[in-house]
Amino acid sequence: MNPDDVTEHCLGLPGTAEDFPFGDQPAVYRVGGKIFALLSEGSVPPRVSVKLPPDEVVAMRAQHPRTVLPGYHLNKRHWVTVLLDGGLGAEEVRELLEQSYDLVVASLPRRLRPQTSPSPLTP
Repeated sequence: MNPDDVTEHCLGLPGTAEDFPFGDQPAVYRVGGKIFALLSEGSVPPRVSVKLPPDEVVAMRAQHPRTVLPGYHLNKRHWVTVLLDGGLGAEEVRELLEQSYDLVVASLPRRLRPQTSPSPLTP
């Protein structure tokens, strides 16, 4: 998966916004104002950081020690940095992005959660 694919996938998730609060890099993807992914295109290789449950962080780092690193400048208990060097397949990276997104959405108050479909109560 390349950085353009990561950007496209993140922006395809409901309610996602992209911004650059730290300058040109990294691209930050938020839902409800909370970060769920950070993409560093300028790094060699490019990398994306995602939030995961702590037990998943441990498992991913054990399974893929050369590709899944501790979250760079992030809480290492909850975040991992994934090198986009082919060590993980595109589908696995997409799943990690979605898992991070879902984790953040679940922590949002209902009023900040994105609407994925119209409410059955609205006409």
